[in-house]
Amino acid sequence: MGPLMAKCDEPDMGEDPGVAEVVRQLDQACREAGFFYVNISIYRGYQRLRENITKGVPDMHEAIDCYREVRQGMYGDLGKVLEGCDQWPVNPPDLKPIMEEYISLCTELSRKIMRGIALALGGSPSEFEGQRAGDPFWVLRILGYPGASKANVLGNPENDIGCGAHTDYGLLTLLNQDDDITALQVKNLSGEWISAVPVPGTFVCNIGDMLKIWSNGFYDATVHRVINSCPRYRVCVAYFYEPNFDVLVEPLDVCVRRTGGTKKLGRACYGEHLVSKVLTNFVV
Repeated sequence: MGPLMAKCDEPDMGEDPGVAEVVRQLDQACREAGFFYVNISIYRGYQRLRENITKGVPDMHEAIDCYREVRQGMYGDLGKVLEGCDQWPVNPPDLKPIMEEYISLCTELSRKIMRGIALALGGSPSEFEGQRAGDPFWVLRILGYPGASKANVLGNPENDIGCGAHTDYGLLTLLNQDDDITALQVKNLSGEWISAVPVPGTFVCNIGDMLKIWSNGFYDATVHRVINSCPRYRVCVAYFYEPNFDVLVEPLDVCVRRTGGTKKLGRACYGEHLVSKVLTNFVV
C-alpha cells in the first residue's frame, strides 16, 4: 500500500509500477473477497517518542525515517521489509525536495570521504566503490529530542536517554546537529564517555559496523549515545552512508596484511545486518 500512499496526489500515479501492483492487488481483493487488510510499513515516516528501541529500552526521541527506495522484488525476500516509498510530511510542502537534495549532497560527500579512508587503510581510492559501495544504500533520520524537563515529565528519568549506546550499521555517518546543544556522547578507547561538542558548520562523522569488518578491526565502529540534559528541544539530521545492500562484507586483503595476516572478523551481508536491526528496533 506504500506506493499508493506516496503517489496518490500525482496526476500520473497510474503509470508508477509500484502503484500498478497495489492496484492489481486491490482489484483481486475486491473481486474475489470484497474485503482486504491494509498494511503501511512502520519503518518509513514518522516515529513516535519511545517507538525506537535500543537494546530493549525505548529511546526518548521522535523521528522522520527515510530509506533509499526499494522497489518490489529488488532484493528478493531479503529486502521485502524495506520495500516502498518514503512517507514525507505534507507540511512544510517543500521538505521532500529539500531533503532529497540534501541526501544527494551527503551521498557525494560521503563517497569522497570514503576515498580518503580507503587510502588511509593502504588501499586504492576506489576500494569502497564498484561492487562494495558503488551503489550505496542510505538511511536518513530527522531526529528530535525533548528537553530534559519535558522528558522527566513523560516517564522515569533513568529511562529517558535520548538514544541508548550503540554503533551504526554501515560505513559512515554524517551528523548535522544543533550548534548550541551538547547531547551526543562518544565512548573513547579508555571506556569513558566524551561529549561531542557541536562545532558550527561541521558534520560529526563516525564509523559503522561494515567499515570495522572491511578494515579487519583496524578501525572500530564508534559506540555513541545521546543524552539531552538541556531544557530545550534538540534537533539533528543523521545521514547513514551504507554499502551496496546485498554485498557480502569481509576483511580487505590489504587490511588483513596490516593487522597481522589473519582475518579477525567474519563475513556479513550488509542487507541482512540492516534488516535484523530494523526488525528489533521498533515498538510494534
